[in-house]
Amino acid sequence: MSRPPQAQTLAQLKAVEKLLSGLGVPEPKPFKPDPFQLEALSAIETEDVLVTAPTGSGKTWIAREEIRRLLEQGKRSWYTTPLKALTNSKYAEFQLEFGAENVGILTGDRKENSDAPIIVGTTEIYRNQLFDALREGGQVEADLVILDEAHYLSDEERGHVWEEAIILSPPRIRLLLLSATVGKAQEFASWIEEIRGTRVRVIKAGPRPVELRAAYLSSDLQLFPLLGPDGGFNRDLEQFARQGSGGFRRRR
Repeated sequence: MSRPPQAQTLAQLKAVEKLLSGLGVPEPKPFKPDPFQLEALSAIETEDVLVTAPTGSGKTWIAREEIRRLLEQGKRSWYTTPLKALTNSKYAEFQLEFGAENVGILTGDRKENSDAPIIVGTTEIYRNQLFDALREGGQVEADLVILDEAHYLSDEERGHVWEEAIILSPPRIRLLLLSATVGKAQEFASWIEEIRGTRVRVIKAGPRPVELRAAYLSSDLQLFPLLGPDGGFNRDLEQFARQGSGGFRRRR
């Protein structure tokens, strides 16, 4: 027999009200690029660029605008991602943005419009094309390569793919590396400069533009902030640990 939900106290209700305050759809405003976006867009014309910026701050806008500029000049771009699902999403997004005839996709199980001036694919496929070019004495047809989620370089199992992609990309191909979580960005950039013989501009964005708020929804469909007024763990959630309600467990 299920237990009836307990009424939340006035303090708990006020905490939920504070948690939800300000949520909604913002008023539409004309788009205005942030200074870090404009700096990156200017730098990528002559340098490799490493952009470190929080999720949602507009890293992809930089890539789209540079892809657009190169497309107008008859040049080619590669956009790599670490996941097939993300690759498929970017493929659909870029088809709408640049026209289906200008965008192709290359993954382990999908190959469409591979001669297009804009290719979206997994990092492994781009790396494999570099290997093929070395064996066959050819070259990868690209003027710009975007390495999205560049922090995968530090991944134990797959990081070597990003490392090989950077090392094997000829200096004539400019690299735009995007990441929200890359550590020691300047050290990373210095390594790229050393192995590629290029200049690398590190561009860091400001704080996250969209605030993150964490909450817990109980099995009784009651909402509780995950953090208390002091910024620590919300003690009101201990009741669910004691009751074993909703699968909640507090890790020590």
